[in-house]
Order: sequence, then C-alpha cells, then structure tokens
Amino acid sequence: MMTSSPITTDQKIRIKNQLIYVDNIKVLLTILVVLHHTFIAYSSSDGWYYNEPTSIKGAKLVMSMFVSVNQSFFMGFFFLLAAYFTGASYTKKGYCKFVQDRLIRLGIPLLFYSFILTPLMCYLVYYFGKEKHISIIEYLSGYNSWIDPGVTWFVAALLLFTLIYVAIRRLFKISFNGPVAVPGLSQILWFALGLGIISFVVRIIFPVGWVLKPIGFQLGHFPQYIALFVVGLLAAKNKWFDQLPDKLGRQLKRSAYLGLLFFPVFFVIALKLNTPVSYFSGSFHWQALIYAVWEQWIGISILTALLIKGKKSWNNASEFSTQLARSSFAVYIFHPLVIVVTTLAFRNWQIDAALKLLLVAPLTVLFSFLLGSLITLIPGIKKIL
Repeated sequence: MMTSSPITTDQKIRIKNQLIYVDNIKVLLTILVVLHHTFIAYSSSDGWYYNEPTSIKGAKLVMSMFVSVNQSFFMGFFFLLAAYFTGASYTKKGYCKFVQDRLIRLGIPLLFYSFILTPLMCYLVYYFGKEKHISIIEYLSGYNSWIDPGVTWFVAALLLFTLIYVAIRRLFKISFNGPVAVPGLSQILWFALGLGIISFVVRIIFPVGWVLKPIGFQLGHFPQYIALFVVGLLAAKNKWFDQLPDKLGRQLKRSAYLGLLFFPVFFVIALKLNTPVSYFSGSFHWQALIYAVWEQWIGISILTALLIKGKKSWNNASEFSTQLARSSFAVYIFHPLVIVVTTLAFRNWQIDAALKLLLVAPLTVLFSFLLGSLITLIPGIKKIL
C-alpha cells in the first residue's frame, strides 16, 4: 500500500501563495462594504443609523446604481469565499474543534456588535444627530433593541450555514466529492437566470427590504447566498478556482458591462409607466421579475470575472496588503461605528449630501482600516478576528 508523503514547508508556502488573490479580493469587498453603507447614509432617508439624503436627483441615480450593483454580488461573494475554505477547515480540525472555532470567531463578534456597538451608535445618533442631550446611562435605561445584529447579520447567516453544513456531514456523510467539471459561460449564465427566477419567487412573499427580525436577514437575497455557499463547497472540492480560464473572465466582463448599460432601463420603466419603486423589490410584478434576473445576471458575471482577474493579476502580496487583509474582518465589524462618527462630524457642513460624500467616503474607508488595524494589535484578538 502506498503512503502519502507529508506536505513540506515549501509546499505549504506555495499553496498559500496560490491563494493570495483571495485575500486581496476580500480587501476589495470590504472596501465596497464600507462605501456601500456610506452611500446609503447619503442617498436615502432610511436604511442606516444616521441618514442625510441628497436632494440632487442625478446624484441619487448614480448612488442608487452603485448600491444596486454592489448588492448584486458582494455579499454573495463573501459567502462563496467563506464556503471555499469551510470543507478543508472541517477536515483538518475535526467536528468538535471546528464547531468551537466557529462559535468563537463568529459568535463573539455577533454578540459584541449587538450588545455593545449597536447601542453605542444609536446613542451617538440620538445625542448628536437628534440633539437629545442625555447621558448614555439615561439612554440605555430606556433602550429596548438589544438584539440588533446590524451588519453582523452576515456573521449570523454564515454561522447558521456552517452549522447546517456540519450537521449534514455528520448525519449523511456527504463530502461534496466530484469530479464536477468547471462550469463554462453558458452554464454560469443559465445558473444566474435560474437564480433570478428563484429570487423572484421568494420575493413574492419576502420582497427586498423585508427583514426577518431580530436577526436582520433580508430573505429576498438569501437564494443567492445559499446557492453561492454551496457553489463554494463544490468549487473547493473540484478546484474550480484554479481552472477558470482567462477567456471566461473576458466574456463575463463584457456581460457585466452589458448589465450596467441595462440599469437605466429600470428608471425609464419607472418614469414612463409611472411604476412605484416597490414593484421592483418584490410581490407578483413583472418589474420584480426582470429586476431579479438582472441582479443575478450582473452579480454572477461580476463575481466570476473578478475571481478570474484576481487569480491572474492580484496574486501577490506586500506588507501593506497583508496588513489590509489581516484587518478586513475587524473592518467589517467596526466600520459602521466609523461611518456614524464621521457622518455626524460633518452633519453641520452646509452643503448637499452628495458633495459631502466625495470627502466622507474615502475618509470612512481610511479610518475603518486604521481602526481595524489597531484592533488586530490587541493581545488575544487573533483568536476572534
């Protein structure tokens, strides 16, 4: 019987280096998350802790497009990448240690955000934004929203998906083994179409914007999240990331550009047919169908094109990029606090919110990564973030 030789240090380094681009993609996605929420703060009257909506219609159009395109892929991308490493981590650590590790790394940030960060941010908005000058003790004595995970809904969902994965492996001995050939252009686009139709059906009951309280799940987006988590498991087993060809990246890049050009059609439909914006969000409307299909079409195209681009061009690291990657999860957890503090700091600047955004957006990204980097220096934090 042949025995496998142990993996040498050099081999481990080569394997790690092959996936540097994944860390760089995570940094990019984290930057988009920070910008996404900063744009929401200045583009609409709700959906964030502190809002200053712009009055410039053209600016609102551009900001809405940025938010919509982001939403089409960036959180699904996080689920895909998380799932890609889940199977190997489970196999390496075993059932008990794997579950314990996930409960610590995901559970503690979830509890911290809900019980510490959310009340603090709400108090800051109440004190400075609404100018209700009371002490934080007085505010907390009447505070009744302790279960509010905010942006850590993603952490809660990832923990849930992971525990379901563990349960399936334990009960049914499913290993997601292949081989399954890497999907081509037509398969990816058919997948996006099917996902769009499923999303439309789900949104008949759970339209975009409907939130499952208190955990904050927008179930209208969950078909993509679930599907991409499963795809991530399959991709890891079948080494799809390594096999995605450059030609496919170019094709999907063109597909994404075509999707961007299609976006103004929604505004034409809304204006010419006097269509309420809510018709695009869900319920049994044809506008909801075309929006859901468009969202998955452009989202899956961007996601896959970025993955191929990253593998080809971003598979290198510097001390700076390594630090950015190291702090990205901390940035995700703490960036809402940075956005709230920064937008409140500029609240009395008497210019339109769209113009404020030009300055505030890069500041929130910069300050979020500075804070995240400092937090990762705290002794013992490596076990959590």
